[in-house]
Amino acid sequence: MAFTVGRFPVSPGELFDLAAAKLTGRAAEVPETVSNVIWQIRGPRVLVAALIGAALAVAGTAFQGLFRNPLVSPDLLGASSGAALGAVLGIYFSLGVFAIQAFAFVGGLAAVAAVYLIGSAIRTRDPVLVLVLTGVVIGALLGSVIGLLKYIADPYNQLPAMTFWLLGSLAATNVSDLARLVGPVALGTLILVAMRWRMNVMSLPDEEARALGVPTGTLRIAIVAAATLVTSASVATAGIIGWVGLVVPHIARTLVGPDFARLIPTAALLGGGFLLVIDTLARSATAVEIPLGILTALVGTPFFIWLLAGVSKSWS
Repeated sequence: MAFTVGRFPVSPGELFDLAAAKLTGRAAEVPETVSNVIWQIRGPRVLVAALIGAALAVAGTAFQGLFRNPLVSPDLLGASSGAALGAVLGIYFSLGVFAIQAFAFVGGLAAVAAVYLIGSAIRTRDPVLVLVLTGVVIGALLGSVIGLLKYIADPYNQLPAMTFWLLGSLAATNVSDLARLVGPVALGTLILVAMRWRMNVMSLPDEEARALGVPTGTLRIAIVAAATLVTSASVATAGIIGWVGLVVPHIARTLVGPDFARLIPTAALLGGGFLLVIDTLARSATAVEIPLGILTALVGTPFFIWLLAGVSKSWS
């Protein structure tokens, strides 16, 4: 459905002919315009939406397990804020699209690295809590810098571009974006899948995990690095798309339980499907394309309130 719906509708028959022609190697019996829309515009966008949805869901799953809290999302340690600052800096200096994405990617990694270095330097009995609090503080600092850049930016060219990017969109997605996204997402996801049984142990308190022979400090760094890699790559490609990494892991956990061997693949499938549906709605519901961040917030906010109410009951 995502391949056929849009401002330029494509019938299922035309889509089938294109797929058959690709498989058999013969010329497609459809207009060249239809072929260009599917292979150059809509096809890469659909694949990128599925990849980003899966990446954010997997990152959210990893962070929720690592911090033992279902209310945690991938931007907890400042990855999204760092990537946003990098992109806003790129737009402020009037750089090209590739440079803006590179700034965003590096900014996300740098922000989490800074959070981890600061959190590790503070000696305490609860390193996880210190890490979370440091992420909140650094995220707030980066947000203030973003606000400053938006305030001094050119209100006619730079400010609209910054605002549009921060709301999240796949409108300008192309084949090169897909090629740049596949590597980091695949690498980070494979690392998390390879550590799935260790992630089960990391869901226990640190003392119990160390008693089972698990090096909690090293594993925490590896999990955070892998989850940050996929998050930064996703934000660099599509901007900030909230709620996917919060909502989808909880749904997956409800369906298959807390075992990461089943949880990570389930979250990836649900996340990819969820963002694909959201993106299809964003480009087809109205005459003007709706930013993805707005639609995910409309879905995620009531879900978060319901989730928070359930967690509050367990606390009482």
